[in-house]
Amino acid sequence: MSIESVMPSSHLILWRPLLLLPPIPPKCLGAEGRLAHKLFRDLFANYTSALRPVADTDQALNVTLEVTLSQIIDMDERNQVLTLYLWIRQEWTDAYLRWDPDTYGGLDAIRIPSSLVWRPDIVLYNKADAQAPASASTNVVLRHDGAVRWDAPAITRSSCRVDVSAFPFDAQGCGLTFGSWTHGGHQLDVGPLGGAASLADFVENVEWRVLGMPARRRVLTYGCCSELYPDVTFTLLLRRRAAAYVCNLLLPCVLTSLLAPLAFHLPVDSGEKVSLSVTVLLALTVFQLILAESMPPAERKYYMATMTMVTFSTALTILIMNLHYCGPSARPVPAWARALLLGRLARGLCVRERGEPCGQSRPPESSPSPQPPDRGTGPPAGPCREPRCLCRQEALLRHVATITNTFHSHRAAQRRHEDWKRLARVMDRFFLGIFFSMALVMSLLVLVQAL
Repeated sequence: MSIESVMPSSHLILWRPLLLLPPIPPKCLGAEGRLAHKLFRDLFANYTSALRPVADTDQALNVTLEVTLSQIIDMDERNQVLTLYLWIRQEWTDAYLRWDPDTYGGLDAIRIPSSLVWRPDIVLYNKADAQAPASASTNVVLRHDGAVRWDAPAITRSSCRVDVSAFPFDAQGCGLTFGSWTHGGHQLDVGPLGGAASLADFVENVEWRVLGMPARRRVLTYGCCSELYPDVTFTLLLRRRAAAYVCNLLLPCVLTSLLAPLAFHLPVDSGEKVSLSVTVLLALTVFQLILAESMPPAERKYYMATMTMVTFSTALTILIMNLHYCGPSARPVPAWARALLLGRLARGLCVRERGEPCGQSRPPESSPSPQPPDRGTGPPAGPCREPRCLCRQEALLRHVATITNTFHSHRAAQRRHEDWKRLARVMDRFFLGIFFSMALVMSLLVLVQAL
């Protein structure tokens, strides 16, 4: 006759874990094995894992939580998901799993499958995985006083608010909140073991440096329920290792930004001033797109400031080229610009003509006014009565005067054109110093943060 036919169904549920165990012949068991087998049958004869193991239902069951960080698997900044490999230890006291060690030959602890005992429904609140949580099929250590210790490995995917505004010199703080899903604080009270998670077995990460993982207990209420729910939050403090990003991403961007002011030093006649500025702007745009693909949307102050500076330098380069190509028909340089820019600023920036010493500017030359031919020394009016008459040279003198006036007019136009070209060189030299200083200061401020 089988045990199912003589045992009520209510008691059969309690005996089902025992029925699944294969029978052990007595002759194959030693003294300790027989005692452990007897202890197991005695403990689980009337035990159920469906209810909280407390003698008084009004009493809260205390659960101690300990976390050991083993490895940082992945930090997805764009999707803001942190993947960790943890060792989670939970300890509580089961009031129905106690025995006297002297009765069982001094046996004070046994290891049994965790599915046979009651386990707290502690889950990760900020879980970012679509799959349902699965309990690890590991054993629990059961002591004679009812203390239960459950060690289980877990790979967690938690949501983490990532701030990359200071990339690549950013620091992150990601919290992992553990708590009971159905039991309130009056039924199950959870607390941390110690003030922080253990880092003794942590495998160093190539991208992140772990600064610590402090633990904090909180008691909160939620909109669904009026009960108080305690939880434990472990905050993983991370700082990015910026050396690789500085060499591979930031340093090329800094060097590219330092090329932008050199467009002011490039001769206008080369025809590559605007091309250089546009090429630098496109290079910075590529760096920005690379960051946008791997990072969440954030304000990147250095890249935006550098692109703004390159844009302004390109616009100023175009304006300076217009000054350079002012033709001979252009108006003369204004008096204030001649005195301030071609005078003081040109001497200060050492912009000079060929053969002119530095610090001295060419004095402005006034175009000579055309002089009419002097008729006082010419031949007397009237018919020529001398054999070698000079009156025929009067037409020649008028032609010479016309040629002279044309030459002076052309010389004055050329002088005006040279003044505008010289003014363009002064402006190029001035903005070269301004924008190069700005690019150097911004680059140094960024690189100093890496030290």
